[in-house]
Amino acid sequence: MKGYQFTYSVYRRPFRQPLTTSHGTWAIREGIIIQLTDANSRAELGEIAPIPWFGSESIDRAIEWCQQVGDNITKDKIHLIPDDLPACQFGFGSALTALELPPTSTLAPKFDLSGLLPTGAAAIAQLPVLVQRGYSTFKWKIGVLPIAQEEAIWRQLMMAVPIDAKLRLDANGGLTQTAAERWLEICSSEARIEFIEQPLAPEEIEIAIELAAKYHTPIALDESVATFDRIQAAYARGWRGIYVIKPGIAGFPWRLAKFVTQHQLDVVFSAVMETKVGTAAALRLASDLKVTRSLGFGVEDWFDDDM
Repeated sequence: MKGYQFTYSVYRRPFRQPLTTSHGTWAIREGIIIQLTDANSRAELGEIAPIPWFGSESIDRAIEWCQQVGDNITKDKIHLIPDDLPACQFGFGSALTALELPPTSTLAPKFDLSGLLPTGAAAIAQLPVLVQRGYSTFKWKIGVLPIAQEEAIWRQLMMAVPIDAKLRLDANGGLTQTAAERWLEICSSEARIEFIEQPLAPEEIEIAIELAAKYHTPIALDESVATFDRIQAAYARGWRGIYVIKPGIAGFPWRLAKFVTQHQLDVVFSAVMETKVGTAAALRLASDLKVTRSLGFGVEDWFDDDM
């Protein structure tokens, strides 16, 4: 039975400024870098970067799993990592996949990335900075401030968005149906709005389907499809719109790739605020799947370190 030496280290990365969404305020990203080494002394890294409020395991649960693995792990045991550990599945799965590829195949490909703007009025000042860096797709969080205040900021923001650029509005499930319909209505005549992301609570998929049919502005699901079982459930419940998938918490990469390909899903890949290790694995998967939409990995400004 093929086995691998296993080591891991836990990291804590403070955000340069806390990330505020409808879920609350996030100040420190905690995760785990793992290393698998084969019998030929070739080593590859993987990353476990949980987001428990999106449905993944907690960092403590992930550390417990790594502790119980010990110094060695087999391919079979990796495949048996349970579904309630989706970030562990991705971290171990991506390292295993890299070991089974030629070394040159593990380099991260280049993609168009979506830049994440700060919440509220601070986005207005940051937008030109990202434009100067070459970004042409941007994401702005809504559902944090009162809707009238956010609408006023949005109108100022749209005056600065280049004519050939795209803006994604991400509510993180924080809107009422009335507020969601208001945003869908005011964005309907604005071609630069690529989509409104997760306007409603994760379980309200049927309402999202109704709104997607009613309004011109596209809707994308994120929290509703955060883990692999949720992706399957959303498809079974009839969602045929855009899937914003965070590979870092979506489980085994090969299983995700098979489902996306089999059902020809319209996908956006998005960050879990991971390091370069997890980002590279996610970008390789996006390349394999020929993802065409800008990827939500433009988050380097959110940290002071170079991990």
